[in-house]
Amino acid sequence: MKRKRIVVMGFMGSMPIAGVIWQHIHYIVGLQRLGHDVYYVEDSARLPYNPETFEVTNEFDYAAQVLSRLAREFGFKNRWAFCARYLSRNPTAGLPLKIIRQLYSGADAILNICGTQEFNDDLLVSDRILYVESDPSVEQIKVDKGVKSTIQYLRRHRALFTFGENVGTKKFPVPLHGFKWLPTRQPIVTDFWKTSRAPSRTAAFTSIANWSTSGLKDITWRGSKYLWSKSREFLRFINAPKESGETFELATNIEDKNTRRRFEQSGWRLRCPLQMSVDYWLYRNYIRRSKGEFTVAKDQYVRLNTGWFSDRSACYLAAGRPVIIQETGFTENYGGEAGLISFRSLDEIVDAMEAINGNYAKHSRAAWILAREVFEAEKVVRSILDRAGI
Repeated sequence: MKRKRIVVMGFMGSMPIAGVIWQHIHYIVGLQRLGHDVYYVEDSARLPYNPETFEVTNEFDYAAQVLSRLAREFGFKNRWAFCARYLSRNPTAGLPLKIIRQLYSGADAILNICGTQEFNDDLLVSDRILYVESDPSVEQIKVDKGVKSTIQYLRRHRALFTFGENVGTKKFPVPLHGFKWLPTRQPIVTDFWKTSRAPSRTAAFTSIANWSTSGLKDITWRGSKYLWSKSREFLRFINAPKESGETFELATNIEDKNTRRRFEQSGWRLRCPLQMSVDYWLYRNYIRRSKGEFTVAKDQYVRLNTGWFSDRSACYLAAGRPVIIQETGFTENYGGEAGLISFRSLDEIVDAMEAINGNYAKHSRAAWILAREVFEAEKVVRSILDRAGI
């Protein structure tokens, strides 16, 4: 592949929590390993969040420190920028605004990760912006409801990609109205996660989740409300530890005392996620020390049969940790057997746990092989560029 100049745009500086950081780093490093010149740019009117002070503020020193450290660690030193569009004169950290504008006009591709980048006049000089959607269904429903701002925004992209691998097929019920959505998935640099260590005897099936997301992207479509939060789905399967005889640990921020008590009485261990949310290496090590992952999917992904799969779950697979996850239609594309098992009912959780415990080594190796075959970063990002005609 001919060497290209590629700009990755996202929000890991303005929302510097571990899961978000890894999501972006996999794109950057995957593109680097294909031999491309990769730049990372945040250029937004969105105020940044500081996870150490829990504040949203117009100060961007913390965001700049995070991006500078990541650039040193992951090979894009002197190739990053944070532009504070929310301040007059658009001050920057990293590269100056003049260079950012040159990147926009000269880039072979600009990846809009998670569709979080709003457009401005500087950016709109490019006709090579690629939309990469991690949360399928919301934008498709807005288009079906005729939301003009969404329609205009999506049309400005050269190509549209989505983690909803069933979007655009008969398996997904929302009409697309002429928009062409191309299936993709989260790229994973698998050697970042691979470990030769077997889990300890006390290791648990774990997961990491933000409990308080209800309302952020909830959407009503054709008389039904579809939730963006996982909380309701976790509550549906709260008895999974008791039924399976297995210890489950959930790193999440449940504030309601009664809800916490229900989980603990049902056999769950609850862990504070704050430290690993700030420290992306601690986040990685938490996954690698786990026995596997047990998790649910958001209501939207499940009921609309999107074919979505979790980027965090893909990291568990790359660590050789089996994953038991709620079905969203993804097994029509991969997984469903050894290493990665889906469920729709409590009985299926019990069966999956019995299968994994019956031959853990088999399922551990199958998880790693699946990560290499399906999620390896170089394969995923090469496919994105190829299908976008870059």
